[in-house]
Amino acid sequence: MQRSAAVERHAELTAELRRHDHAYYLEAKPRISDHDYDRLYHELLDLEKQFPELVTPDSPSQRVGGAPLKEFQQVQHALPMLSLENTYSRDEVKAFVTRLQKLLPGEKLEFVVEPKVDGVAVSLRYEHGVLTLGATRGDGTTGDDITANIRTIRSLPLRLVAADADPRADGSRGGVRTVASVPKVLEVRGEVFMSRKGFLRLNAERAAAGEELYANARNTTAGSLKQLDPALVAKRPLEVMIYGTGRVETDDDSPPLRHHETLQWLRALGFRTADRTWLCQSAEELIAAIDELDQVRRGFAYDTDGAVIKLNDFAQRERAGHTAKAPRWAMAYKYAAEQARTRLKAITIQVGRTGALTPVAELEPVLLAGSTIARATLHNEEDMRRKDIRLGDCVMIEKAGEVIPAVVGVVKEQRTGKEQAFRFPATCPECGSKVTRSGTNAAAGLEPQESDGAEEDNVVWRCPNPDCPAQVRGRIEHWCSRGAMDIEGGGEVLAAQLVRSGLVLDVADLYKLSVPEVAALERMGEKSAQNFIAGIEASKRQDLWRLVFGLGILHVGAGVAKALGRAFPSLDELRAASVDQLAAVRDVGAVIARSTFQWFNDGRNRALIERLRKAELNFQSALYHPQSAAGPLSGLTFVLTGTLPSLTRDEAATRIEAAGAKVSGSVSKKTSYVVAGDEAGSKLEKARKLGVKVIDEAEMLRLLANPQTAAGTSK
Repeated sequence: MQRSAAVERHAELTAELRRHDHAYYLEAKPRISDHDYDRLYHELLDLEKQFPELVTPDSPSQRVGGAPLKEFQQVQHALPMLSLENTYSRDEVKAFVTRLQKLLPGEKLEFVVEPKVDGVAVSLRYEHGVLTLGATRGDGTTGDDITANIRTIRSLPLRLVAADADPRADGSRGGVRTVASVPKVLEVRGEVFMSRKGFLRLNAERAAAGEELYANARNTTAGSLKQLDPALVAKRPLEVMIYGTGRVETDDDSPPLRHHETLQWLRALGFRTADRTWLCQSAEELIAAIDELDQVRRGFAYDTDGAVIKLNDFAQRERAGHTAKAPRWAMAYKYAAEQARTRLKAITIQVGRTGALTPVAELEPVLLAGSTIARATLHNEEDMRRKDIRLGDCVMIEKAGEVIPAVVGVVKEQRTGKEQAFRFPATCPECGSKVTRSGTNAAAGLEPQESDGAEEDNVVWRCPNPDCPAQVRGRIEHWCSRGAMDIEGGGEVLAAQLVRSGLVLDVADLYKLSVPEVAALERMGEKSAQNFIAGIEASKRQDLWRLVFGLGILHVGAGVAKALGRAFPSLDELRAASVDQLAAVRDVGAVIARSTFQWFNDGRNRALIERLRKAELNFQSALYHPQSAAGPLSGLTFVLTGTLPSLTRDEAATRIEAAGAKVSGSVSKKTSYVVAGDEAGSKLEKARKLGVKVIDEAEMLRLLANPQTAAGTSK
């Protein structure tokens, strides 16, 4: 093909593929089959292979992802990305309107209500219609440059087209003609998310490959955007919903001056915006809109966890202003966890890694928060007795944190008299060993992270057999988990296969595995096996506290493991410590000290430690320093809540603990600071009630850099 013909055909293919992407992803009305789309796409790829100079940043071929990045670069937002104040209270919605009326006396107020998409906030910059930058929110002022990852999202236009341009390349919807020209500079703000269907498909693919399933769509989305390999991100079913603008520079076609018209303008440019919005003039209309959104949101293709309320008029927004953290002209109303009623058909018992027996409710399937629920946790025998749960009961279930289904109560007026009390088995359902009763502060099967082990409440039945297959599987899975040794791929499915095949009987056996052995397992390919073995090799360098946590010592959660890592320089010194020495460590009480001492003095466990030593795992603690109490923030307690702009909670906790402070999982009067990120929940509310100082990530980092400014630090 001659170059001139190639240029013309490339332009035709690019326009046609953009049009079909728009029809498929924004209008949900595909106009051609997947086969025909793939044919056009591969024709484009062949042309670009023959004529590389035809490849441009906005070509449809660039959605597959380029070369892996070494790290994310930091970029500054042209306008700050402020977070929203959250509420669960209708009274606070009314108070919000009242405050604005006082700030804007005598002015007529109009609000827009739109769905709060459960995703990850991003800022996107277009110059002369071409996508040039994608960035995370970060600290609101500075974020990570994730342009390479953003380009892979097919529902996002790489090039904007004015609505009066050639309709074959048109980015508008339904013949709308409202945009005369593309802005010279346009920043848009939105949420990257996964649809429910896309998330389920991704997990189905992982299950088929024998890989660990992802917990929820939002966390998976956040993790995907933080991947350094755009080719991997391109395989994730990411989408983006645009909800507003940042900086806008135009030559002649000025953008709208009201939010509702702006959303229409953005859709005409080719962006996906909210499925439904409501215009309201009063608090009563706002509450009615919030209620209506709650009724229809389950029909959306994506998860929503609330409603966003914004002043419609941009000039009024300017006059209302904002605080250091949030605009005064907007707020988010979050919905309470949805509940559903169903029938308890049976109760099964699961055995955890510590031998804890957890009752699980087998339910008549019921739709809850967009998914069908057939099983839910019952916590433990004591909780079942307190709620008087019986076989055959009509029960209420809800998703704790919109993720984990749990039975929260019984509808006793529905009882017929045929319901039966449940008796815990006398023997382990996995190995037949006689079960014993022992105390723990956690619900059965959920090991404590910050417990001091001081209360022996005798609510948990346990299997005492350390060779119980269920316990072995649980210990392997726990060792590989992200909070412990962080070995990718070592989830429930693979752990079960390794134990069932006899390849792995304890965690030390993992370090003898080979790629061919793992690849030979059912539903495991060569590439997955290589990644798993590489993860095992990398785990040898993990810090001591992760190893200690990974060992699964009863009552030793991640917080206690870190405390031990601060107090002892090596595993050898830790295992040589007496009960009194262990109990003297901050956050380690008498019960934990006895449990830890007994574990390290068990012959089987000593042999395991020596095998891990032979496998060359790191036994040294990076958290240790001889005078732990002399840390600059010693004596302070921090609580982390919500999603921080630039740090994961683990990263933030590591920095805080390295300065000598404690990171706790709960707020009390003794808490020094609560570090709140986006979508902070009940911990933030409790901190405000108790008068605990609330700071953001930026202020936390300033404290770490200048610890003398923190109240109560050691001198």
